[in-house]
Amino acid sequence: MNTRATFAVHEPATGALVDMAPNHTAQDATQAIERAHAAWPAWRSRTAGERAKLLRAWHDLILAHREPIAVIMSREAGKVMSESRGEVDYGAAFVEWFAEEARRTYGDVIPSPSPDRRLFALRQSVGVVAAITPWNFPLAMITRKVAPALAAGCPVIIKPATETPLTALYLERLAHEAGIPADVYQTLTTTANAELGAVFLSDARVRKVSFTGSTAVGKQLVAQSAQHLTKLSLELGGNAPILVFEDADIDAAVRGTVAAKFRHNGQTCVCVNRVYVHESVHEAFIDKFTAAVQQIRSGNPSDDTVQVGPLISERALHKVEGLVADAVAGGARIALGGVATGGQYYAPTVLVDVRSDMRIAKEEVFGPVAPIYAFRTEAEAIALANDTSYGLAAYLYSSNQARCWRVAEALEYGMVGINESLMATVVAPFGGIKESGIGREGSRYGMDAYLEMKYVCLGGLGWGD
Repeated sequence: MNTRATFAVHEPATGALVDMAPNHTAQDATQAIERAHAAWPAWRSRTAGERAKLLRAWHDLILAHREPIAVIMSREAGKVMSESRGEVDYGAAFVEWFAEEARRTYGDVIPSPSPDRRLFALRQSVGVVAAITPWNFPLAMITRKVAPALAAGCPVIIKPATETPLTALYLERLAHEAGIPADVYQTLTTTANAELGAVFLSDARVRKVSFTGSTAVGKQLVAQSAQHLTKLSLELGGNAPILVFEDADIDAAVRGTVAAKFRHNGQTCVCVNRVYVHESVHEAFIDKFTAAVQQIRSGNPSDDTVQVGPLISERALHKVEGLVADAVAGGARIALGGVATGGQYYAPTVLVDVRSDMRIAKEEVFGPVAPIYAFRTEAEAIALANDTSYGLAAYLYSSNQARCWRVAEALEYGMVGINESLMATVVAPFGGIKESGIGREGSRYGMDAYLEMKYVCLGGLGWGD
């Protein structure tokens, strides 16, 4: 890249400068596309085994640099060290998985209706991929996109979030060190996010855009993709409910809700946003849940004893404050927390007496606030859970197996956790329905986004004579 301009990356925890990152421009993006497009024929022509070997080398380097990557991630994203280390392992697992899947992009031989023809279905790389990733998982959201794209034979250009460019740059360096060509894997860090996104979708040489972020931006990308019918994968916002039925193991439900609500301080797309509890166990759940949340330690993410860190920005803090204030003004009661504690920190919060017509029931909180609602019947719980435009993740706790299946099938979500609140894994498809996105990532289905299906008809064999 020819860019010399830079921008500062600051710690959400303290405001201290972490480092400077290159501030790439739209012109840089066009040049990156040119290089990637030129590199595509040679990369897709490599055998699956060759690509797999390079991915495996990258995987090994990521794990070998686990601690320095975790430190960078913790500093720029405000993620506590235990979660940062876990994300390095989780993100590396995608590289290992798709290194193996590279060898399994099988096609088909189709029974022919004519004796002098043979019919084939081939799966080939889609072409240049642009991947736009968020700040809350600055490593795993990259590897979950880059690894299958590279495995399929596609060059990739990564545009990480402005808040967390340093993890992305570290990953790129390790990929090149592993032997992945520089033009096949490029990273563009920038403050000009909209401008680079527009370049990706206006250039016909970019055949695929994969985006993880807000639903509002996802809708803009859909509109922009119409110019060249650019293929899209979208992993967008969520408004995850958790349903705790009267026959649930309440202690397990409390542990699961705490884990799903306060991971990365509530700043993940699958974090619980709405806690629905059957009226017969409502008070008991609130007492146990509030006691558990009270034990959460908030502080600087560099401290290994801390469980939640800061919010990513002042804007995020103000949003959380506004949602809580609106709920309280409407009659909700703060059972715990409900206050900013300095800087970009907000106390882990429990809200009760919340109603479904409040803003906090409709909007993604993205912060450490758990609003608790009561319900009477299974049908009511399902209706409340589905009363949202989002459809990413949902959770339920019950000891009745028939109910578990019945409710899981009725919930309008791409992923459902039954008596389990941390369900993400490389071997299962991740993604949502409704306004939560298009497509799936991870698992064997994760390769599909980066492959085209080609039908080949071989005729004139002369066997019908």
